[in-house]
Amino acid sequence: MIKTLKEAFALLPEKMRKPAAGQMVLAICCQESNLVYRRQLGNGPARGLPQFEKGNAKTHGGVWGVMNHKASRDLAREVCVARGIRDPNNIESIWAALEFDDVLALALARLLLWTDSKPMPEYQAEGWDTYLRVWNPGKPLPNKWPASWATARGIMDGR
Repeated sequence: MIKTLKEAFALLPEKMRKPAAGQMVLAICCQESNLVYRRQLGNGPARGLPQFEKGNAKTHGGVWGVMNHKASRDLAREVCVARGIRDPNNIESIWAALEFDDVLALALARLLLWTDSKPMPEYQAEGWDTYLRVWNPGKPLPNKWPASWATARGIMDGR
C-alpha cells in the first residue's frame, strides 16, 4: 500500500506529500473500505479505497467536489489525464475508474483533503474531525477510527 501511496503522491506537488497527509489518506481508506473494498458493499454509490461518491453541485462533495473546487480542480484534471482518463470533465468516467485505479483514488483523496481550510491533522482526534468535515460520511463509525488511524500510522512507519 505504501508503494501505491507514493505513486499517487508523486503526481502531486511536493507541498502535498507530507507524511501527515499520507497517514490521513490511509486512515480514511481504512475507515471507509478496510483497504479491501473498492466498491461499496451492497453496491452502494461509493467507489475506490477512499469510497468516493459521485457528488454533485448540491452536495459539493465526492468526485464532483474534487474536480470543481478551486484549490484542487486543475491538479485533479492533471492527475486524471496522467492516469488515462480521456475526458477529465466526465465525473461518471472518473468515478467508475476509481474502482480499478488505486493510484487515482489516493491522489484524488489527497486533493479532496487539500480543499479543507484547516491544517493537515497530526493527531487522532484532529484526524477524526477532518474526516467528518471533508468526507461527510453517511454513517460515521467513531469506535473504528482509532484502529484506522493506528493502521495508517503503521503503514507509514513500515510496519
